[in-house]
Amino acid sequence: MVFLLISLVVLHLLSLAMLVIATLEKTWWVWTESEVSNLWHYCMYDNATEAWLCSATNESDWLQSIQALMVLSVVFSSISFLVFLGQLFTMSRGSLFYITGLCQAFAGFTDFAACLIFTFHRKEIFDDSRVLNKGHFGYCFILAWLCVPLLLVSGVLYIHLRKKQ
Repeated sequence: MVFLLISLVVLHLLSLAMLVIATLEKTWWVWTESEVSNLWHYCMYDNATEAWLCSATNESDWLQSIQALMVLSVVFSSISFLVFLGQLFTMSRGSLFYITGLCQAFAGFTDFAACLIFTFHRKEIFDDSRVLNKGHFGYCFILAWLCVPLLLVSGVLYIHLRKKQ
């Protein structure tokens, strides 16, 4: 039981860290090695100054919904971890971690919705940008997709986990 508890906490913290990186890093869409875009900025690498020059992305409705869903996912997962810690020390023996599991599952569903929207509406998001055929998905987008099953599995495990002495 202790092994399951420790592994579940490690899974939760790993998925939370991946989710924060996916939300805040700058490579959701990559045109070239020196030209990338994320949920918040469009960035180009300037060889002369050896620095990234970033500007705000265009404010499309789809992009704003993805931003909101990713932030909600981070918030739900963080709340889930805090609620788990609280329940771990205050819950009576034999109780289930329903609230923790539901918050973690909601984090997975909001992450899933954000990834789906970006997958199917990237043309509308990058409407004034370069041709999308010359670009590809970045590692943050892949991290966001990897978080979906991790969040959902940990949510289900929390729901089935019983508190023992």
